[in-house]
Amino acid sequence: MMTKVGHLPEETSSFVGRRAELARLHTALTTRRMTTLIGPGGVGKTRLALRAARAVADRYPDGAWWADLSPLHDDRLLLPTVSDAVGLADHTLRTPVEALCEWLADKRLLLVLDSAEHLRGPCSHLLAEILTTSAGLTVLVTSRQPLGTHGEDVVEVPPLPVDGAPDALQLFADRLRAADPRAGLDAPGDEAAAADICRRLDGIPLAIELAAAGIGRYSVAQLAGRIGTRFDAPGAARTPGASRLDLLADETVWPRRHRTLRTAIGWSHELCTPLERLLWARLTPLRTDFDAEVAREVCAGGPLTPEGVDQALQGLVAQSVVQRDGDRYRMLDTLREYGRMWLAELGEARAAADRHARSFLGLARRAHEGWTGPDQVSWYHRVSDTHLDLCVALEHLLAHDVEGAQEMAGRVGFFWACCGHLSEARTYAQRALDAGPVDGPHRTRLQWVLGVAALLQSDFATAEKYGALCTATALYDQDDEGMLGAAYLSGITQLMTGDPGAALEAAERVLRMTEDVPVDSGHRLRCRLVTVFALTALGRLGESEAAATALRQACERGGEFWTRSYADYQLALIALLQGRPEASATHARAMLAGKHRLRDSFGIALGLDLLAAAIAAQGAGAQAARVYGTGHAYWRMVGHPQRGTPELGPVRERCELQARAAIGDEAYQRAFERGQSDNAEVGLAAALRTELQL
Repeated sequence: MMTKVGHLPEETSSFVGRRAELARLHTALTTRRMTTLIGPGGVGKTRLALRAARAVADRYPDGAWWADLSPLHDDRLLLPTVSDAVGLADHTLRTPVEALCEWLADKRLLLVLDSAEHLRGPCSHLLAEILTTSAGLTVLVTSRQPLGTHGEDVVEVPPLPVDGAPDALQLFADRLRAADPRAGLDAPGDEAAAADICRRLDGIPLAIELAAAGIGRYSVAQLAGRIGTRFDAPGAARTPGASRLDLLADETVWPRRHRTLRTAIGWSHELCTPLERLLWARLTPLRTDFDAEVAREVCAGGPLTPEGVDQALQGLVAQSVVQRDGDRYRMLDTLREYGRMWLAELGEARAAADRHARSFLGLARRAHEGWTGPDQVSWYHRVSDTHLDLCVALEHLLAHDVEGAQEMAGRVGFFWACCGHLSEARTYAQRALDAGPVDGPHRTRLQWVLGVAALLQSDFATAEKYGALCTATALYDQDDEGMLGAAYLSGITQLMTGDPGAALEAAERVLRMTEDVPVDSGHRLRCRLVTVFALTALGRLGESEAAATALRQACERGGEFWTRSYADYQLALIALLQGRPEASATHARAMLAGKHRLRDSFGIALGLDLLAAAIAAQGAGAQAARVYGTGHAYWRMVGHPQRGTPELGPVRERCELQARAAIGDEAYQRAFERGQSDNAEVGLAAALRTELQL
C-alpha cells in the first residue's frame, strides 16, 4: 500500500493492543534518529514497527520506506535491497554506498529495516554511514538483539499481557474468526480455556496464532488440555528438530519465552501430517513470495507428488504456517528457520537447494524466451520480484553447476539491467565468466550483459570492448542472435559517443547477414532500433520516421513493450525536430506509459525530458517546467545528470529557454521545484494528463 510518499507493506490482519509500546515508539521516532525494537522471534516486532511507521509517515515529506531483510542469505545484497526500498536504481560506477548516501543526503524520510538480527554488523556499519551523511533520515530497525550503532535507542517488545488485559485473548479470538467467520468463544468455558492457552503461551503472538489455527482439529477446551499436557510434560521443549532451533534460543533474553515459542512451533509441527512437515521443510529455500506452481517445482519429489504439494500447502495455510495473499504465499522467517532445521535433520538440504536452483534456472529460460511475446511485462515483473531467489540460485549454481550458472547469468542479465540491478548483472556475469570455460551462446550472452550494464553506467570504453568481443565470438560461432546483440551493443555505444554513421552501417550490415532470424526476435528488434536512432542523429528524419513506425508496429503485433517504447521515443523526437510538438507530446506519453508498465526509471527520465520539451514548444511554460522537475527527480533515481543521445541535448535546452521566456524565470523555478518535490508517481501521473495549462 502506498502512503502519501513511500511504501509500507499492507496490513493483512487485525492489530491488537500495544498502546503503551506505540506511545513510546511514537516519542522515539519523533525525538531520536535511530530506534531498534528488540525481542525474540514471534513477539510481534514487525507488526508493531509497521503500525508505528504508518502512524508517523505523514511527518516525513520524502516518505516512509520498508526494507525486509529476512530473505537475505548474506550481506552482499544488503545495499541493493535498501536502495531498492527507497527507490534508488543507480546507473553509475559509484560504489553502492556512495550512491545511497548521496540519494538520501537531502531527504527527510523514515527507513524501516525489518529483521536485521542476522546482519547486525553490516547493518550497523551501513547505518553509521547514512545517518552521518543524511541529516533528515530517521531509522527504525527490528532485530532480536541491538545493533550496537552509535546513538541507537533500544526499545524492548514484550509479549502481550495475559493477566488483567484482554489483548492476548482478543488476538486469539480474532485469528479464530479469520480462519472461520462462524467460529468464536461462545460455548461454556471457551473463554476461560482460551485465556488459559494464552497464559501457557506467555502471550507470544506467533505462538497464539499457531494455537488458534489448531481449532479446526480440536475444540477450544480440547486444545487447552493438549497444550497444557504438552507444556507441562518433562522435556516438553525437546521436540525432535526444535532443539536444533539455535537461532531462537538466545538465553540472554527471556529464556523461558524462547523455550515457549520453540515448543509452540514444535507442537504445531507435530499437528501437521507427514507430507505437510516435508513441504514445510522443502519450502525453506524460497526467499520471496511464491505461487503454487513454484511450490510444486521446488518441493515435489519422492513421496510428495505435485498434487500432494497442493494439498499440503493448503494444510499449512490452514495452520498459519504459511500465509496466503490471493494466489501468492509466504512463510514467516521464524517458521522458515524451524523448517530449515528440520530440512537438515532429514538430510535434504543439498537436494532442496538443487531443486530450488533448477526451478529458477527454468524461470530464467522461460523469461528469456518470452521477452518478445505478449507476456513480456509479466515476465519483466516476475524477474524483478524474484530477484533474491534468482541470486540465491545463482550462488548455488556457481558453487555446484558452473555451466548452469553461466546460462542463468546470461539469460537473466538483460532483465536485471533494465530493472536497475546493474551492479548485480555485471558482477554475476563476470563471476560466471571467471568460473570456468564457456563457449557458444552462453559466452556471447555473458559478454553482452557485461557490455550492456557498462553502457548503462556510461562506461563506454568497457561497452566498446565487450561489443567487439561479442562480435568476434558470435562470428566465430556463426551465432546470428549473438551478432544482432553485438550490433545493438556496439551501435548504441557509437551513438552515445557521437558516431551515428558507423552505428547505422554496422546495424544494417548485420540485419542483412541475419535475414533468417525471425522478425520478432528480441535481438533483431533492438538492432532495428539502432538504425532508427542513427537515422535521426544523421538528420534523415523522413527515413527515421518510417523506420520507427514500422518497428513500433512490429513490436505491437508481438506484444513487445521495451523496444516499442524507444520507437515511441524516437517518433516523439522526430516530430519535435520537424516542428510538430502536439504529435511529439502524444508519442512521448505513449513511451512513458510503456516504460511505467516496465518500471524502467531510466526510460521514464528520458521520456519526461522529451515530453517537457514538447509541452514547452506549445507555449505551456509552467506545465513544461513541472514536467522537467519530475524528470529531474527520475534522473536522480538513476544517479545520472540529464542525458540521452547527443542530439537530444540541444533540443532540450532550446525548449527550456522557451518555457522560461513564456512565464519568467521565477515562475519557471517555482513550477520546476514543485515537479522535483512531487512523489514520483504523482508527478508522472500529472505529466501524462493531456490538457495543457496555457
